[in-house]
Amino acid sequence: MTKVKVYRISSTNDPESGRPGKQIELVEVRQKGVQPAFPGMGEDEARMVRNILGQFQALGLFPQVREMVLPKITLFLSEEEYDMLGITFEVNEVFDLVIREGTFSLKKSTEGV
Repeated sequence: MTKVKVYRISSTNDPESGRPGKQIELVEVRQKGVQPAFPGMGEDEARMVRNILGQFQALGLFPQVREMVLPKITLFLSEEEYDMLGITFEVNEVFDLVIREGTFSLKKSTEGV
């Protein structure tokens, strides 16, 4: 089982028929492990370095660290297929993706991320 998050929902048209539909992008959600930012440094020194780096980032000298996005599944569904699926997707909503014996299933996640 893999946790996925709804990253983007876009309206789209079928290129052949011109019928309206939706593009739903699901990305993998991974738990971030707690790792020391500066191994070998004491707590006070590491805090001082983090503060200095934060000040440089605030000045725009270093880019902000962005969330890592790992694309997992992109669905292209007609309006009819979207309705038949029976799931109303919302951006940032988390699902459990189960892949078993040639099938995919999505269930709303009950655990927090």
